[in-house]
Amino acid sequence: MTTLYLALAALVFSAIAIVVLCVGDPKRLRAVGGRDGGMASGQRRLLIAVACIPGFICVLLGDAAAFLIWLGGCALIGWALATYFSVLSKTEN
Repeated sequence: MTTLYLALAALVFSAIAIVVLCVGDPKRLRAVGGRDGGMASGQRRLLIAVACIPGFICVLLGDAAAFLIWLGGCALIGWALATYFSVLSKTEN
């Protein structure tokens, strides 16, 4: 049961960083005609590192199952957000 809680906590932490990355994505903002340039590359790199920290914690704790759940969950969250923002940008045009 602790594996599940560890994986869920790691996913929630990483999901916040992934959402912020999606909102400030400069390529997506340019594609929808936004004047704002988005986040600087330094900010994006920092958010990527922050999003990866929970996975490293799972590895350091030796919980392979939690790491794999976290890894798959982050991929799913990333794809879901990319799809959501894609549909959102099509409705704005």
